[in-house]
Amino acid sequence: MANILTLKVVSRNIFAQWAYLLWFRDQMNLTDFCWVGQHKQMTHRRVNLGLPGTKSQNIQKGELMKKSSLLSIAAIAAAGALMLSGCSASTGDTTAASKRACVILPDTQSSPRYEASDRPALNDALTAAGFEADIQNAQGDTAKYATIADQQLSKGCGVMILDDLQGAAVTVAEKAKAQGIPSIAYDRPFAGADYYVSFDNEGVGGIEGQCIVDGLMAAGVDAATASVVYVGGDPADGNAKMFYDGAVAVMSAAGIKPAFETPGTWDGAKAGTAFEQAYTTLGGKVDAVWVANDTNAASVITILDKNGKTVPVSGQDASVAGLQNVLLGKQTCTVYKPASIEAAAASDLAIQILNGETPSVAKKLADGTPFVAVTPIKVGPEQVIDVVTAGDAKAAELCTAAVADACAKYGVK
Repeated sequence: MANILTLKVVSRNIFAQWAYLLWFRDQMNLTDFCWVGQHKQMTHRRVNLGLPGTKSQNIQKGELMKKSSLLSIAAIAAAGALMLSGCSASTGDTTAASKRACVILPDTQSSPRYEASDRPALNDALTAAGFEADIQNAQGDTAKYATIADQQLSKGCGVMILDDLQGAAVTVAEKAKAQGIPSIAYDRPFAGADYYVSFDNEGVGGIEGQCIVDGLMAAGVDAATASVVYVGGDPADGNAKMFYDGAVAVMSAAGIKPAFETPGTWDGAKAGTAFEQAYTTLGGKVDAVWVANDTNAASVITILDKNGKTVPVSGQDASVAGLQNVLLGKQTCTVYKPASIEAAAASDLAIQILNGETPSVAKKLADGTPFVAVTPIKVGPEQVIDVVTAGDAKAAELCTAAVADACAKYGVK
């Protein structure tokens, strides 16, 4: 951080004051020179030296006047106006801002995790380290996302943790960068982020794809001839393509080709409607459904239930509905991504930045963005108890009357 030197110039003549200050600036070869305020008998100036070891000094009139007589009043006034207009943005309280982590979460619709898990985990980690956490949710509204960001930036941020919503984080990161504030892409990647923290998303897709392959094998269906519907996520979300790519790599290696692909979305209702259209188009000939997350999977399963059909279905997030469907055998697996682990990774990165450190990250995305990748976990019916034990699900919520027998079978209590 640059040192600050305060000059106390003993003179009531404004032109003489500027003459003293301009001469001093030239002698010290200063680049940042700001007027902070003035009092009745002594004018104070703050000068950002950008030099180590500088201490506050008092400069008396006689010491500064030696070379000031050649300065014209016009030059002084012009220079004074330039300095006053150029330094106003740097006179604010940057100390408080440098201790603030500004976080924007995208919604509550695509997954319940953001409010139930991410918010408290991020808040606890950041505040425990002694920093302020300003965490807000855009509720699926890109305009609100932008408004939240502007409000946070106006208050000041030392770092921004942004979970993208349909590209809204890109503009926010640009504004942050213009103010020298690093941005961390959290869970979802976006262009312009300084760092990216998420689970290994192709790995997530790979687990989902393997669940479909294993489910078909268990059902005695030849993967190469199986009729598999693909229900992906919102293409505006950078993670959706990674999930897709990871799943397709595994499924295509087993000989699976999509019989039908629905438009990608994270809206469960829309996903259900699109799947029902696919089901009708295929005349009910559906052997499996690769689904990108539990919310969409729940809607798909509703349609399958309505038609009296049970086939392998994938998902992720280890949501209550997802875990219940896994226990009931309606969903082959879900992918458990403990928000506490992802939040801890993002918080650790943010804390390093807030402490003035430069984080070292070995892995990078294709565009060169440093990527902290967290390992996802496959959850079948036998592993549901592990999620409960970890505190990311409650047996009381999972084991409703319709799921009680399955809970007893797999020891979930």
